[in-house]
Amino acid sequence: MDRTNQSSGQARRRLGTPSNVQPDRLSGPAHGVFVWGTVLLAWLVSLLPWRLWQGAPDVLLLIIAFWCVHEPRRVGLFTAFFFGLLMDVHDAGLLGEHALSYTLVAYGAVVLHRRLQRFDLWSQAMHMLPVFFIARFVTQIIHAWLAGKWPGWDWGVSVLLTAALWPLAGWVLHLPQRGVDDAESSSA
Repeated sequence: MDRTNQSSGQARRRLGTPSNVQPDRLSGPAHGVFVWGTVLLAWLVSLLPWRLWQGAPDVLLLIIAFWCVHEPRRVGLFTAFFFGLLMDVHDAGLLGEHALSYTLVAYGAVVLHRRLQRFDLWSQAMHMLPVFFIARFVTQIIHAWLAGKWPGWDWGVSVLLTAALWPLAGWVLHLPQRGVDDAESSSA
């Protein structure tokens, strides 16, 4: 009898979602301090020199997109544009290149946020991959037009790695919500 209960519990868990994170059981919206703290931490990590490798995943873009999907009332287009401008100033490149890319991804994430809530983290990553690709492709086209030469397709590795990190980011960013839910259920 216990085996049937275990198998039905496992069947309810979405494929690709870690066993301790079930989106249906999250306790509600994330705390604002946690959301903004993760965005600021991702921004600080993005200032490190490892980003100079063209295939490096864009951690700040990933975190902003994640919160646009899961907390669209807290993190949205303005946040993406603002942090994109900060990255443009930091890189001393074309002003607005990151801002455009981040805003396009944030728009795609906000548009898809209701749909993505129904999927597990791996499926969300597959839905976000074209959004990451299109936003980066648009900025590469503009960069190529202004610079007069095509920069190549090496940036595609960055897009793939950014999308591949989505499940890990989701797992880490959902842990505090999951911990609150576990504490509430154990006290009852």
